[in-house]
Amino acid sequence: MTTTASGFASSFSLEGRVALVTGGGRGLGLGFSTALASVGADVVIVDRSGSPEAMAEIEAMGRQAWSIQCDLLAATPTEVRDLVGEVASVAGRLDVVVNNAGIIRRQPALDFEDANWAEVIDLNLSKVFYLSQAAARVMVEQAGGIDTIRAQAQGGRETSIGKIINIASMLSFQGGKIVPSYTASKSGIAGLTRALASEWAPLGINVNAIAPGYFATDNTTQLRADPERSAEILARIPAGRWGRPSDLHGAAIFLATPASDYVDGTTIPIDGGWLTR
Repeated sequence: MTTTASGFASSFSLEGRVALVTGGGRGLGLGFSTALASVGADVVIVDRSGSPEAMAEIEAMGRQAWSIQCDLLAATPTEVRDLVGEVASVAGRLDVVVNNAGIIRRQPALDFEDANWAEVIDLNLSKVFYLSQAAARVMVEQAGGIDTIRAQAQGGRETSIGKIINIASMLSFQGGKIVPSYTASKSGIAGLTRALASEWAPLGINVNAIAPGYFATDNTTQLRADPERSAEILARIPAGRWGRPSDLHGAAIFLATPASDYVDGTTIPIDGGWLTR
């Protein structure tokens, strides 16, 4: 009984692992950073402004934390790949990636401006691919290279060499209103998650996504400030409230740890029941 309990607990541990969280210094990203630290991960936060408070919170949990300032929207594909190399160099390794950074632009589709389309697609979708690709290369190298991995996987992959968690949305499933580029990007994230999982699962890299419902974050400030729209949204959520960052902790820990080694290409809605209606 003790052995079984111990084995179960260890499957939810990130002791000795390093996680990278983009936009990990505030909002949902801070929740992901602290959740992973709570089960043993050392955390690298990448954001535009530095994250001293988030780093202090993680270090107070007994974990190491690093902050790398980078404007992912302004970064070129080469700069994104170099960033991942810097993360691995600073922290010594890279085991988990949470692609959390994202933006939203609200404007009717008839009037939607070119920049509002291009910037959202670039940050929310294209940069997720570039960062994931670079991280997967690091994970493969850590595991001894592609030939070693394929030789060891004869007869089926047994353990994971890395985890990539993308952040999808309710708009990965639905159309939404006045957010065409956001909907396109998050629908793309669901597809990209499946595509990368299909290629990388045999290598031992699990790629999955979390789809938050309506959460109280900066992205929903405009919605929550509109009494009519806020009431409309709350009326459709069976749980009867906006989500909190802590509501995502369980899914993030599950997808980042060995507990999910046989989970590939899925998108998990965390929505208070929104999609049931």
